Amino acid sequence: MAFLKYSLIRLALFVPLFVLFAFLQVGLVAAAVFAGLVAFALSYLFFQKQRDAATAAMRERLSGRAKPLRTAGEVEDAAVEDNLVEQNPEIGVNNDKRPGNA
Repeated sequence: MAFLKYSLIRLALFVPLFVLFAFLQVGLVAAAVFAGLVAFALSYLFFQKQRDAATAAMRERLSGRAKPLRTAGEVEDAAVEDNLVEQNPEIGVNNDKRPGNA
């Protein structure tokens, strides 16, 4: 959530700056470059707390310690599978997707 918040702040800085530079007729590519540089500088100078929170969230997500994100369908499938195994102990489920493991 922190990464999304920081990204939205950067986008909220970029868009009006892009419109301003485009309105000043510096060219669309130049307007995008200038808006990106100014938005980067402003976010770097004034949004350190949000940037640090976004960095911590990304570090946690990419560290391998974070809980995997599961879709509602995956959660429902897992619940159905758990019920099936509990009701029929003779059924075995092999979730190992590596080749050669049957």
